[in-house]
Amino acid sequence: MAPDGHAIRRIDWPGAGGTPRGSILFLPGRGDCYEKYLEALEQWHRAGWRVTASDWRGQAGSGRLGNDRVTGHIDDFARWVDDLAHLWQDWKAQTPAPHVLMGHSMGGHLVLRAMAERRVDPDAAILSAPMLGFYGSILPVSWMHRVADVMKRFGDPARPAWKWSEKPGEVPVTRINLLTHDAERYEDELWWREKRPELVMGPGSWGWVERAYESMRALDRPDVLEAIRVPVLLLGTSNDKLVDMIAIEAAARRLPAGELLSFGDEARHEILREVDPVRDRAMTAIADFLDRAAVARHDEG
Repeated sequence: MAPDGHAIRRIDWPGAGGTPRGSILFLPGRGDCYEKYLEALEQWHRAGWRVTASDWRGQAGSGRLGNDRVTGHIDDFARWVDDLAHLWQDWKAQTPAPHVLMGHSMGGHLVLRAMAERRVDPDAAILSAPMLGFYGSILPVSWMHRVADVMKRFGDPARPAWKWSEKPGEVPVTRINLLTHDAERYEDELWWREKRPELVMGPGSWGWVERAYESMRALDRPDVLEAIRVPVLLLGTSNDKLVDMIAIEAAARRLPAGELLSFGDEARHEILREVDPVRDRAMTAIADFLDRAAVARHDEG
């Protein structure tokens, strides 16, 4: 339960026998649900980590904040940062160190923002295709932010910002081309959406778009990322058609302990749900990073 009483869904795996190597908290992306990442979460669990995943307020199994069940809306990303900070303090007190924060896409953005604002203090962080910029922006981000602000003000901020399909909640047939080359893993998401209709979400609202620009610009200010001393592994692909790989590369350079694993045409946005050669490379790099995080924590102890 959030401090204001809003119910937020989470799932936990205890350590897989013996003393856990540490604890992982994973946050999914915009419109996502933790069911999409069960394969990766189970793999980390089997490697000896205690694992928790949580939905974001207003999507998947954690209710809605807009006018319908499909559009993803938020009045301010600060609300999500507050929720993460609250969850972090409770979760950290109940789980063994080292404590690792992970986030995909919007989840990666919010993890980084919470770290920048010193609302969370992980021993290490992993960001999969973090939403640090939008793909294909022609105008400067400041201009795009102004456009989004105008659209937000002249109409209902909770209205959809883009068209998704003729039937609300119906997945466009070309959606897989944005996310993964792996048809079986993509079908797994559709299976969950069919079995649990509460997970279905489509476009974001104009309120979400404007607040996303505001939040990304805040992270882009001088000395913000430079102040984060935590080891951070970023994963990104130049073939991403949702988030900006150039912004991810820039963040990796600005973070004092940042590391970047880059992919090309072989990977789409959901690197952790890609075909095996891509996914295996990503999971191997993450396992190595987790090993180093665990060793570093042990040495400090």
